Amino acid sequence: MNGVEIPVTEARKVLADLINRVVYAGEEVVLTRHGKTVAALVSPEELEVLRMLRAGRLDLTQTGPASPDQPPAEPQRREPPLRIAAHLRPPGPPPASRP
Repeated sequence: MNGVEIPVTEARKVLADLINRVVYAGEEVVLTRHGKTVAALVSPEELEVLRMLRAGRLDLTQTGPASPDQPPAEPQRREPPLRIAAHLRPPGPPPASRP
């Protein structure tokens, strides 16, 4: 999986682009301050895994194939990602509107 590490000050300028990279390209986005990781942008699926892990509903020590007498887990229905229409605009005043 590709990823990008970007200072928070730069991320502010291109937030919409970074969100699109996470949602549509599945990239990891790590936000840094003075070269140290301070936060990350994650997909909704990754957020749910983190929440399950914190709540104790997910045990990472129990990895591997399911037992044969256990029915396969129901596949989770994945909601389509939100469609974000955004593009990077250069800093400065907006262009003059046409009559």
